[in-house]
Amino acid sequence: MNLTYGQLLKGSRNFRNLLIGQFVSELGNWFNFIAVLGLVRLVSNASPEAAGVLFVCRLLPFALFSPIAGTFVDRFSRRTVMLASDLSRVGIALLFLFVTGTETLWIAYLGTILLSTFGAFFEGAKNAATPNLTGKEGILAGTALMFSTRFLLMAIGSALGGWASAAFGYQAAFVINAASFLISAYCVWLIPDEAVRENTTADKSPRESFVTELKEGFRYTIGNHFALTIILMNGVWALGGGAINIVFERMGGVVFAEREAWNADIAVAMLWTASGFGLFVGMIIAHRVSTYLDAKDLNKPFIGWTLIVHGILFAIAGFMPSLWLFAVFAFVSRVIVGVEYAVQETLFQHSLPDYIRGRISTLERGAEITIFSLSSYLASLSLYQISPQTLTIISGLTSAGTGILWFVRMRRRSLSINSNAEVLL
Repeated sequence: MNLTYGQLLKGSRNFRNLLIGQFVSELGNWFNFIAVLGLVRLVSNASPEAAGVLFVCRLLPFALFSPIAGTFVDRFSRRTVMLASDLSRVGIALLFLFVTGTETLWIAYLGTILLSTFGAFFEGAKNAATPNLTGKEGILAGTALMFSTRFLLMAIGSALGGWASAAFGYQAAFVINAASFLISAYCVWLIPDEAVRENTTADKSPRESFVTELKEGFRYTIGNHFALTIILMNGVWALGGGAINIVFERMGGVVFAEREAWNADIAVAMLWTASGFGLFVGMIIAHRVSTYLDAKDLNKPFIGWTLIVHGILFAIAGFMPSLWLFAVFAFVSRVIVGVEYAVQETLFQHSLPDYIRGRISTLERGAEITIFSLSSYLASLSLYQISPQTLTIISGLTSAGTGILWFVRMRRRSLSINSNAEVLL
C-alpha cells in the first residue's frame, strides 16, 4: 500500500526536514536563475550565444560530476555531503555580486559552474537518501512531494525572482540565494546520519575501490534493460527539452517583450512560472493517477502516450500569437509530463537496490543533463538560422519521440521474455 502525502509528512520528521530544506534552497535557486539570466542578457546586449553559454555552465558541470557524486554518496555519509554542499554554496552564491559589466561576466559563468558542481553532490545524496527516509510504502508520495515542491518553487521562485529583479535589482536575488543555502544546511543538520542509509551487513563489509564502484554503476546500467531504457528515454527527451531554456528566454525576453511591450524579466519569469505550476500540478495528482494505473495495470501505455501528447502540445505553443496563450500550452504540457515523470521515477526507484542507488540515479540524471546542456547551447546557435517559434516546434516534436522510444523498448523487452520462455519450455 502506498502512503498518502499526509501520512508520509505526519509520520516522518526526517523527511519533513529534508523537504523543507529543499523548499527553501530551491526558492533561492530560482531567484538566482532569473537574476543571472537577466544580468547576462543586460551586459551581453541580449546575445543568444551568451545565454547558451550560461545554460551550459549551469547544466554541464552537474552532468559531468553526477556519476562521481553518485559513487561518492554510496561510500560516505549522505548527510555530511549535503551539509558540505549547502555551506559551500553560501559563499559561491555571493560571487555574482561582483558582476558589473562585460569584463566581469566570467564571474557569472564561474559562479554558475561552481553552484552546479556542488549541486550535483547535494542532489546525489538527497536522491539516494530519500527512499530511506520515506520507506518502501512512501516512495511514490516522497518522490511526488520532492519533485512537486521543486516545480512549485520553479513557479513561485521565477515569479518572485522576476519581480524582485525588476523592482530591487539583481543583487537582492543573489543575497536571498545565499541565505537559502544556510537554512537548507540547518534542516539537513537536524536529520540523524543513520536515517539516510540502510544499516546492512553489506555496508560493514570491505569496500571496493572508488573507481571499481564507479565502473560497477556503469555495468549495472548497461546490463539492466529497464535502467538503460530510462536513461535512453531521458536522453532523447533532453535533446528536445534542452531547448526550452532558450525558447523561454527568447520567446519571453525578446519576442513577446517586443511584440506586447512586456518587461523582459517578467515575461521570461511568467513562462517559467507556467511551466513550474504545470509540473507541480502534475506531481500532486500523480499519487491518485498511479493508484488507478496500478489497479488497471496501465503504467506502461500511460508513460508512452503521455510523453507523446505532452511533446505535441508544446510544439503547438510555437504557433500561439500571445504570451498568455503560449504560457497556457506550456502549462498543460507540463501537467501531463509531471504526472508521467512521477510514475516513471517511482518505478525506477523501486527497481534499484540501496547499495547502488546513488550511482544509478545520478548516472541517469547526469546523462540527461549532459544532453540537456548541449541541446541548450545548440538551440542558442540555431537562432541565427531559425526563429524562436520554429525552435519551439522542433523542441516539442523531439520530446514527443521519447514516447515512441518507450514503446519500442517495452516491446523488445516483451519479445525477449517470450523468447526465453519458449526456450525453457
